[in-house]
Amino acid sequence: MRVAAVWFPDWPVQAAKLELGDAVADPIVIGSQHRVKVCSHAARQLGIRRGMKLRNAQAIAPELTVVDDNADRDGRMFASLAASFDDVAASVEVLRPGLVIVDLAAAARFHGSEDTALEMLVDASARRGIDAFAGAADEIATAALAARTSRVVAPGQSAAFLATHPLTALTAETALGADAETVNVLGQLGVATLGDIAAIPPSAMTTRFGAHGMHIHRIASAAPDRRVAPELPTADLAVAITPEDPIERVDAAAFAARALAASLHERLKATGRNCLRLKITAELDGGERVERVWRTREALTESGTADRVRWQLDGWLTSGGAGAITSLVLEPLELAEPVAVGELWSQGASTDGARRVIERVQSQLGIDAVVQPRLVGGRGVAERVRLVAFGEAPPSTASALTPARARASTASTASTASAASTRPHTRASASAPVKARPETKVQALAWPGAIPGPLPARLGGGIDHPASSITLIDASANPITVTAEALLSSDPYALAWGEKRYLVTGWAGPWPVDEGWWGSDTNLSKVARLQVVGCLGGEDGEPTAWLLVWTRRRWRVEAVY
Repeated sequence: MRVAAVWFPDWPVQAAKLELGDAVADPIVIGSQHRVKVCSHAARQLGIRRGMKLRNAQAIAPELTVVDDNADRDGRMFASLAASFDDVAASVEVLRPGLVIVDLAAAARFHGSEDTALEMLVDASARRGIDAFAGAADEIATAALAARTSRVVAPGQSAAFLATHPLTALTAETALGADAETVNVLGQLGVATLGDIAAIPPSAMTTRFGAHGMHIHRIASAAPDRRVAPELPTADLAVAITPEDPIERVDAAAFAARALAASLHERLKATGRNCLRLKITAELDGGERVERVWRTREALTESGTADRVRWQLDGWLTSGGAGAITSLVLEPLELAEPVAVGELWSQGASTDGARRVIERVQSQLGIDAVVQPRLVGGRGVAERVRLVAFGEAPPSTASALTPARARASTASTASTASAASTRPHTRASASAPVKARPETKVQALAWPGAIPGPLPARLGGGIDHPASSITLIDASANPITVTAEALLSSDPYALAWGEKRYLVTGWAGPWPVDEGWWGSDTNLSKVARLQVVGCLGGEDGEPTAWLLVWTRRRWRVEAVY
């Protein structure tokens, strides 16, 4: 078997360029959790690297364009690009956005040679002005590594080609599926190259590292691999039931849910796939047809499927006026290959057990009985965290409010805050701001008036909590307020939080947000936020940084850095 791989370096950056166009310009980085996830070639030339803190990267290159990580954008843009390969080869498989593999043997037979087929694959992507590299080998993993150096590995030479590759090559390409912790342990044990791994007996790798170790050993030793884009079962996986008597009671609905869930998972088990999105369709005795789609982040278990079907039927039966259920259909809309979890010593068993316990609690008390925090959109810190039911997909991030509904501080003011936050012991004010880095158009597209990163690490108990009360004074011991022009009444000098007194050594803001201006209570609608750094007892004391919020004509602690 011969496999060709086409690799698109820094694909999230290229996807952002395709979608945002002139809104982005080099150097570009993709940011995630206040760190650089991916950086462009121009950014790397300036010394920026993956994993670097965003604030450090912006200090190196003030003109840096920061784009938020967006897996949906990466997938959408690559899906349209991957379609261009259909004109070159019949068997095309996307391993991840930014990496595609092709059955090279079939393509070479059609186009005359491997070189011609590889050239056409690269040309297909070059038409869009996108950087791409191609490689070829006998195995999928070897071809993926060969593409990174534009190498064509001769038949039968994969092991020799892999032998000189460093151990870190396994984690450089996420599509290989190598466990990062296992690779790290191997490095600590003195393993430096893939050739060193191939020299280890397979039984020793399995005994010490379990399935993760065996998978890594198969990659390093160029073990025979699966075919490209293998044919998967195409049979209809939907299951249906038509009860003798219409379902009118919740207990009867629960029995039907368990039976259908068992039947569905028997079919899924036969195909070796998991269900991530499930459509429940019911036909009522009046001829009406109702349906609901359930989407989960993780693969549905049989009990999880039965619970969701029961919850949905319960809702239909108890809503009133729906009528009895005469037929019921479960149809998996989104399937995924199962992913191996757990370690050799069953460290993943506790996770599975916890999930089963949580699902049991949800089945007894309802889906909202167990919740987990998810990151959503918002201006403040607290409003960016939303609790959703365990196992459910996070809520979609709301788009920025239109100017008619939100009047917030300008992007230049927000950039001032970012600059000041990187200099915690430098005084700054709205009237005499610290020189700020240029604000990119991409950052201004979302939530005007949002607090710039880095975000605080610890939330307070809420603005109404007694512990959130804080007093901010100037050098004359006068309380500091926010004026009608959204400026501080004077420069902060000290603050009192509980029984502790702090000397202010740095501050930035305020940033006003007028969110509820159409309401009657203007004191509740007008909010301003301020970043403050203070040292306990004096300049030599331990520093603490706060995010303060001015609301109802008083200062409150919203979060602590």
